[in-house]
Amino acid sequence: MGDFQILAKGIALAGCGIGAGCALIAGIGPGIGEGTAVSKALEAIGRQPECKGDVTSTMLLGCAVAETTGIYGFVTGLLLIFVAPGMFMGYLN
Repeated sequence: MGDFQILAKGIALAGCGIGAGCALIAGIGPGIGEGTAVSKALEAIGRQPECKGDVTSTMLLGCAVAETTGIYGFVTGLLLIFVAPGMFMGYLN
């Protein structure tokens, strides 16, 4: 194995690690968004307690949609950690 192949494998593994870290940062956005949505829903329920059911169901639906962003980032990070390095090493041999 030549020096070029060793360097190429190192760069590929570093890229996978950096990409996985960047993908997992995607979990910050849904956390902030869901916290804001819940706080605003609690404010709305505090102002008008009779519309608790409508506000709660809408908030839960919004939180579920917002959470998909975090899940996609998590799955992408897992793929970059466990699947992509093996694929890159197969291409570089």
